[in-house]
Amino acid sequence: MTKILVIDDDAHDRDLLATVLAERGYEVIMADNGGTGLTLCHRRTPDAVVLDLHMPGIDGRSLLRQLRTLHPTLPVVVCSGHNAGEVELEMLNQGATAFIQKAFSLHQLGLALQEILPSPTQD
Repeated sequence: MTKILVIDDDAHDRDLLATVLAERGYEVIMADNGGTGLTLCHRRTPDAVVLDLHMPGIDGRSLLRQLRTLHPTLPVVVCSGHNAGEVELEMLNQGATAFIQKAFSLHQLGLALQEILPSPTQD
């Protein structure tokens, strides 16, 4: 089963994403901060990461750099509630596979994951 690691400090967003992704057939791993997310990435080897940009401690920018160093080909979808223009370009230049503005539709997330991952039920 395709595993997605969701790293977001907002419990509501994290739980909503987990529910929707699980309904679509993905195995979901959740982390409430960058440090835990990095640890889970090492232990559970996800097929993709959905990463909130703004978190306390290790923020999304720092975590994306670390993930690119340790797992250069791991698909990472960065989500942010801030103005997308320059931030989106910056994240894509730093190696994000996709960028989605928060308040995104779950359909947008599904399309982004569909482009970068095989079907959730494929092993």
